[in-house]
Amino acid sequence: MTKASIRLYQTTLHPCGYWPDREARDLVLDPDNDRLGQAYGQALEMGFRRSGGHIYRPHCPGCRQCVAIRLPVSDFQPNRSQRRCLKRNSDLTVTQAPAVRRSEHFGLYRRYLDSRHPGGGMDNPAPEDFDLFLRCRWSPTRFLEMRLGKRLLGVAVTDLVPNGLSAVYTFFDPEESERGLGTFAILSQVDWARRQRLDHLYLGYRIAGHPKMDYKTKFAPYELLHGGAWVRP
Repeated sequence: MTKASIRLYQTTLHPCGYWPDREARDLVLDPDNDRLGQAYGQALEMGFRRSGGHIYRPHCPGCRQCVAIRLPVSDFQPNRSQRRCLKRNSDLTVTQAPAVRRSEHFGLYRRYLDSRHPGGGMDNPAPEDFDLFLRCRWSPTRFLEMRLGKRLLGVAVTDLVPNGLSAVYTFFDPEESERGLGTFAILSQVDWARRQRLDHLYLGYRIAGHPKMDYKTKFAPYELLHGGAWVRP
């Protein structure tokens, strides 16, 4: 991906989704460019991320706390807590499915958002909100489904690119919180990447000190993007 191939835009300032007292700004690759799918893997290596049909990277004035994080899957080893999570969920079946919204996906997504984000703007979503957030025409996306028998307990929305997997979003049954399905989803994606002989699982951004974004460093070893280079802290 070169500067000449895909234009890069800067958004206007908008409220930060993580720190309510701050303003945010993003760099966004031209969403109308027909080469986005080809550039996506390289964009992940450069610290970008996908949301719907947009590939973006935070570029906020006075704040650089969103740091891209990825797992080198060949070196990853689950810790004691993660091994317990695997054992706790050993009764589940994990399969890949096309990224096509079905009623069971949307019903689970809606229950998850209504439980996790009440009154936050994401609750009470419409079907088109699901599609706009998680899917797009060029994205190599799969749904990693976690089931207890035929019952759908969780979905890890995952993008497959030549150099790895990208964990886009995970939603699960809020009544099954004791299972640790968010952790189980990442462990399942690591297993998938290993079986596909892929190098990395991209986890989006780590925000130090943020209760919803700092958990990713519990998966080790991990790499952070600093100064254009991926480094292990």
